[in-house]
Amino acid sequence: MPVKHPKFAVLLAAFNGMQWIEEQLASILSQSGVDVTIHISIDPSTDGTEAWCAAYAAQHPGVIVLPAAGSFGGASRNFFRLIRDVDFDGYDFVAFCDQDDVWHPDKLQRATQALSVHQVDAYSSNVRAFWPDGKTCVLDKAQTQVKWDFLFEAAGPGCTYVLSKKLAASIKVRMLINWRQLQDVSLHDWYCYAFARSHGYKWYIDPLPSMDYRQHERNQVGANTGLSPLISRYKTIHDGWWFNQVQLIARLVGQGDDPFVRAWLPLGRRQLMKLSFSAGKCRRRARDKVFFFCICWATALIGKKVK
Repeated sequence: MPVKHPKFAVLLAAFNGMQWIEEQLASILSQSGVDVTIHISIDPSTDGTEAWCAAYAAQHPGVIVLPAAGSFGGASRNFFRLIRDVDFDGYDFVAFCDQDDVWHPDKLQRATQALSVHQVDAYSSNVRAFWPDGKTCVLDKAQTQVKWDFLFEAAGPGCTYVLSKKLAASIKVRMLINWRQLQDVSLHDWYCYAFARSHGYKWYIDPLPSMDYRQHERNQVGANTGLSPLISRYKTIHDGWWFNQVQLIARLVGQGDDPFVRAWLPLGRRQLMKLSFSAGKCRRRARDKVFFFCICWATALIGKKVK
């Protein structure tokens, strides 16, 4: 009698991915101990990605290219389209996937084991970042989760996310209700983590890297290592983008009326100063708690007005 493997819907958002996508697809189709179907949504590209993916799908039954749906203008909207349009019936789990990484052969198998062992609804993991010059670095996102971290950060790179079918279906229902407002969310992985945690779903962050996370000039987020990314992230906060996203996500996941959230959600000067003293329950990593405290004060005193 054949062994029944868990069935995965892998959601892949593509855009000008010809340089790397074949290696990524091969690493997904080579996953051990699971059955995968890859659903690809392509933002209109100029490098032939659409035609190449259509030809690839014609030769690989486990690959499906979704019909063209116009320009998304970013990976987040593309992933929201995938969650909306892919039918999760018949699958056990849903996984997110970027076009330019390389998955370890046991990535999905490890995820299913972790979901079972830890009795959780969602999984993410550390990754091994790698650069064209051969440099590598493990990106550690597996610090202990704290009470409100989900309103201020994601659970690591979204390309490591694996969701139970129940959670994925629940996210889809809420997304359809708030579809227009959702288009202003810049990071789908942050939103999905916030939704899961705020709705009582349990999440496990695996300290063992599950994939190689390619670094190049077109990364939307990329590895947060060194001084340059830190400066870049500060600019997004100083310009108001980050706090605007905090407000938007808090409201979209239904946390706007929580007494703790309501106390700082307007993000005026006094609210930011007060919020700074809750840094310990707003970020996971020790250095990020310190950075959070400083950013709240800097924004309150000299930062641009939050919209």
